Order: sequence, then C-alpha cells, then structure tokens
Amino acid sequence: MKMSDVAKLANVSPATVSRVLSNPDLVSKETREKVMKVINEVNYKPHIVARQFRTKETKIILVVVPDITSAFFSKVLRGIEHVAINHGYQVILGDTENDVEREKEYINLLLQKQADGMVLLTARLNKANLEEIADHFPMVLACEYMDDLNVPTVSIDNISSARKATEHLIKLGHTKIAHITGPINVILSRDRMRGYQQALLSHDIEVDQAYIQEGDFTYESGYHQTMKLLAFETPPTAIFAFNDEMAMGAIKAAKDSGLKLPEDLSIVGFDNIKMSSVIEPNLTTIDQPKYEIGKKAMELLLHLINGEAIKQKKFVMKDELIVRDSATPLKEQT
Repeated sequence: MKMSDVAKLANVSPATVSRVLSNPDLVSKETREKVMKVINEVNYKPHIVARQFRTKETKIILVVVPDITSAFFSKVLRGIEHVAINHGYQVILGDTENDVEREKEYINLLLQKQADGMVLLTARLNKANLEEIADHFPMVLACEYMDDLNVPTVSIDNISSARKATEHLIKLGHTKIAHITGPINVILSRDRMRGYQQALLSHDIEVDQAYIQEGDFTYESGYHQTMKLLAFETPPTAIFAFNDEMAMGAIKAAKDSGLKLPEDLSIVGFDNIKMSSVIEPNLTTIDQPKYEIGKKAMELLLHLINGEAIKQKKFVMKDELIVRDSATPLKEQT
C-alpha cells in the first residue's frame, strides 16, 4: 500500500496525506479524520527509507550506555525514552560493556547518519574526539562528564555528593572509613574518591591509602574488596562504596565474615537503586535524580536536532543523601 493509494481511497492528493502524517495541524479536522480513517482501515505504514531520503531524518535516537546490566541506567533510559516518544522519535540502545572500542563503533552509526542524534551515558573517548563529533552531529553527555568539555552535559556534582556521604559517616563518629572506588580510569571514580578524601581531610582524619580499594562497579568486586579490608589487622568500621551494587557486595561480605550489620560495620552506597531499600539492612545512599537526568538530556538533544542554540552547556542536578539502616553511630558498635 503506497501513499498514492491512500490518497485515491480518501479522495485527496498524496501531498495532503503527507501533511496529515507530518504536519497534521496544517490540515482541516474533516480532511484529517477522512485520511486517518483510510490509513487505519488499510493499515498503511509510511516507508521509512523513502522518508529518510526526503527529509534526511531517521527519527531515531542512539543512546550509548557503559553497562546495560547496571540497575542505575534503567530509570535514566526511561526518562530519555518518554521524551523521545512524545516527540516522535524511537530510541535504539548500544551497550559498550565499558569498552572504548565498542563506544567508537556505536558513534560510527551517528557518522553514517543512521540516527539523528546521540545521548552518551559513558565517556571513555578523549575530549578532542568527543568535541569533534559534537561539532558535526547533535550529541549530549549524561551521567558522566569531562572537565571543560564543550558538549551539553547533565549530571550531579559527584565530588560534593561523595563528600556528603563520607561526612555522614564522620558525623556518626567513624574515623576508620574505607572507600571502594570504581575503576580509576573513569572520571566519576576519581571524583567520588576526591570527595571522600576531602571529607576526611576537612575533619583532620588521615587518608589511609590501604583503606582505598579499587572495584569495577560490580556486586562481586564489592564483596572481594570488603573481604580484603576486613582482613586488615585494623579493619575499617565503615565503608563508603562507589555505587549501591558494590555496597551490597560489601554487606554480603560482612555477613559472611560473621559481622552484625550495622553494629559491627556501617556501609553507605551511591545511586539509590531500587534494591537499596529492599536489602537488609536497608542501604544508606546518595540518590541521583535518574529519570530527570535522562529527561533533561533528551530535551537538550531535541534542541540541538532542531538547530536551536544552547547557551548553558552544563546542567548539575540535585542529589540527596537517603539515610536508612546500614550506617549507625560508632558508639553503638561493639
């Protein structure tokens, strides 16, 4: 079924059918209803490739994530998709598995004009490469960021939020506070470690490098690094983990080591994923406005696609410390 066939059945011109599909407000209600009635009756579907040749648009948005198995990204993706769908776009997903070469492969889809724009939820490429791509194609970076990157970016302040999480433990009386980082080659890992260190130093607590252990974002690495920390002659009384998944691994390790939580060990996570309020003890964590980050990133991308200037390039969203049961005052510990 072609557009010309729909036009004949509705007794209108093919141009009118095209306007009904692309700019319905330009067509009278009576004509619009007549055309849509025929479209629904014959189940007409516009030819996507032909439309691309005419409009040079794909109506597709590419979203690149570092790890699709991470619970954190589901709400970010939902925020992106809700805005995209409301504006007539479809979202395709690329999972890099934290591999920079895979990130380059997905970016090639944009270079081949197989998508109208891209939201990057990971940034392993260097700054020069990202800016060169952004100079020619609509691109927004969300969750991750780079210093002085001339690309629209949506994130939280990871340094201040990590400082907030660590200071919560300090206020509870802890001084032997360990930190399980993400991979140090990732800027978010370095920034959250920086916030942790700033909190300790601002309270005259020495930064013990042995208490800083590098994880890889996963539950398993949280478990293994906590086992290592608990084997120290003077183990920490509290742990701040880069994310909730590693914090949950830390909880499991502590329980397997015969510790009572939170009496023997306080643990704080980051991200406030759904499981953080389910696990026992409920996890104290930093809440990121995940849905709002995705929503804002997609709104910015639409501005770029429409050729609109964006004066403000960096958007810092508000985070919040969610206090639950996994961290208690030191004096209550035995």
